[in-house]
Amino acid sequence: MKIQDSHVPSEFSSSDKELILTGENFKSQEILGVHQLMVDKVVYYTFRVWAPNALEVFLVGDFNEWEDSLPMSKDEQTGIWEITTNLPKEMDLYKYHVTQSTGRKIMKIDPYAKVFEKRPGNAARVYIEKEKKWKDGLWRGRRKRSNHYKRPLNIYEVHASSFKHSESGKPYGFKELTETLIPYLEKMNYTHVEFMPLMEHPLDQSWGYQLIGYFALCSEYGTPEEFKAFVEACHVKNIGVIVDWVPGHFCVNDDALAYYDGTAQFEYFDENRAQNRRWGSINFDLGKPEVQSFLISSILYWIQEYHIDGVRVDAVSSMIYRNYDDGPFMLNHEGGLTNLEGYYFLKRLNAVIKSEAPDVLMIAEESSSETRITSKHEDSLGFDYKWNMGWMNDVLRFYEMDPLFRRDNFNLVTFSFMYMMEERFILPLSHDEVVHGKKSLMHKMWGDRYKQFAQLRNLYTFMMTHPGKKLLFMGSEWGQFLEWKYDEELEWVDLEDDMNAKMQTFTSCLNEFYKQSAPLWEEEENCQTIEFIDADNRDDSVLSFIRHGKRTKDFLIVILNMTPVERVDFQIGVPYKGTYEEVLNTEMKEFGGTWEYHNPDCETKNNVFKHFEQSINTTVPALGAIILKPVDIQVNRKK
Repeated sequence: MKIQDSHVPSEFSSSDKELILTGENFKSQEILGVHQLMVDKVVYYTFRVWAPNALEVFLVGDFNEWEDSLPMSKDEQTGIWEITTNLPKEMDLYKYHVTQSTGRKIMKIDPYAKVFEKRPGNAARVYIEKEKKWKDGLWRGRRKRSNHYKRPLNIYEVHASSFKHSESGKPYGFKELTETLIPYLEKMNYTHVEFMPLMEHPLDQSWGYQLIGYFALCSEYGTPEEFKAFVEACHVKNIGVIVDWVPGHFCVNDDALAYYDGTAQFEYFDENRAQNRRWGSINFDLGKPEVQSFLISSILYWIQEYHIDGVRVDAVSSMIYRNYDDGPFMLNHEGGLTNLEGYYFLKRLNAVIKSEAPDVLMIAEESSSETRITSKHEDSLGFDYKWNMGWMNDVLRFYEMDPLFRRDNFNLVTFSFMYMMEERFILPLSHDEVVHGKKSLMHKMWGDRYKQFAQLRNLYTFMMTHPGKKLLFMGSEWGQFLEWKYDEELEWVDLEDDMNAKMQTFTSCLNEFYKQSAPLWEEEENCQTIEFIDADNRDDSVLSFIRHGKRTKDFLIVILNMTPVERVDFQIGVPYKGTYEEVLNTEMKEFGGTWEYHNPDCETKNNVFKHFEQSINTTVPALGAIILKPVDIQVNRKK
């Protein structure tokens, strides 16, 4: 079939297109990109691209041998170039040949492409979504009705292409991950899976954090249909799906978004603000309406098209502070360090998402304390959750430490309790902590191999019982010793070792315990969720506290021993007279410890312990943790 430029009328008016320029169009992919239309039983395709300062734009592809035979026409009001044409069957690769404002001619990708060819090529494919009959209505209805702040949230963080490989060494795509990862998530009792960025990126070494295609699933992971099937299968199994998203900066590649029409189109005009020296990328101009339309449309597309349950926004600090990068910076017009464009973009982003999809989780990866992040505060950016980077840094520093020095650094495990209610937090032990020479979580632990496993169980118990939602990076659940490698699969061979297999069993049991234990999540919004028994026992380095549920009798007692000394006949205060049963002990044999039997039930004594009138005595394993619950108590005898 002969390729021709057609004069089929556009289905969108100039006023529709102008909404993109005002930043008010949050479904801009319905105008820009490629779209199919039928006229007199003939199929045509309309291509549109925003390039306001380009001198000339041609549509090129395998259908016209990449030659300048299909000139696009420009709408002078909007800066949008357009062409409608027919295409031969099975020829669907395309780019835009742009004559930039400087006269330079360059091939550019379609910023709104939904599918790209596989690397090393980066041409877009003509792709028209097919309507899917989703079977996840029960999950989505339950999600809409539930209050996630008062529900368990335990996330398994995954890098899609290094989870598992085939025998040939090829990374699993979503077709294979549906068959392997979902049953594994079920077995391990996680509530959600979170993927490092799935959008199109040209270089695996970036782990997906330097994007070129904000509407496209990375072609290395499979087709959009396969990812939709994965999400649907997760929902059927009551597992939520969260994706990382990078609206702060983008890939520098010359044929992608960078200086698209020869001017600062997507980036800041000021080169010092445009260049992200820390990551070798380019910063979006987050104050530009067209960029806001592009980015918010991008994430809404993922939410609505793929039914994802949450978005983790990467590198929020880099968007809200002018002095975050390594290069020179200027104060804002108010004389402060806040990047006002980024600050107000994020507020707007969250407002739009909460209007369009109020039950989708918005999560900030943010490392400072100067700006209010979560919707717990009216003057915040409006996120649902913030990663608690302070907790993560403090506890890992503590657990790496020789126990001889822990008594003098006990505040590293208690300081987070001072600010735990300041934001709605997720406690992350993420990919960033097991790469670049930082060592795996297992390798960070002090002591010989047995003690390392014991402390890893202790650490995970602390995380699960500390107020806040949870996140653990893949491989850490069984104590992988080697650092994570983005281009290799996880060390599944570890599970042939009895200690690793038992560590995996422990993590699964701990996750299930968390899901079934309402005191660990249902009152997390209130300070009353936690009551300290003894947070000052530096000499023994033992931390003890209570997690309270809604009902008076519904609580758990947590005791964590941070030293390699077994604490025999150890006394703690309890709130009520009666009997207490041990329900978790990290040193049981099935978990890799040495204990064959649980501690016997504890009967209270009329001994004052701090502010408690009753106390019990029990044994706390070396480098171990135990959890007790009341089985027969007299609630009228409190304190």
